Amino acid sequence: MIEYYPQIKHAHIGLALLSGGLFALRGMMLLAGMRWPDAAPVRYLSYIVDTALLTAALMLLTILPGALYANGWLAMKLVLIVLYVVLGVFAFRRGRTGGIRAACYAAALLVFAQVYFIARTHHPLGALYLLG
Repeated sequence: MIEYYPQIKHAHIGLALLSGGLFALRGMMLLAGMRWPDAAPVRYLSYIVDTALLTAALMLLTILPGALYANGWLAMKLVLIVLYVVLGVFAFRRGRTGGIRAACYAAALLVFAQVYFIARTHHPLGALYLLG
């Protein structure tokens, strides 16, 4: 399966950016009071993209050697992805007030950016590593 690594990696990157873009767009529109971003077709599109993203991630995990993950960047990325999902749930559904939803949305975008930088640098500090 290693021969498909470049295609899987590019699919993973594209799906990650599409997933983050959909999240950002849906969040902006929901905070602006629009209801269409929460409609079933838009939500299902997000589910499809996120499922494909997870599939590509698991394929990459099985292809790559374990030594690549020795410095903890992947573990940090996984922890932050869980935090991103939790913040997204509060931003879209569980936040009791508009202020809480907006704060969770902003925090989720920051976490997504950190996940992106961790993936780019292969370092657990991500963006902070670039500053140093």
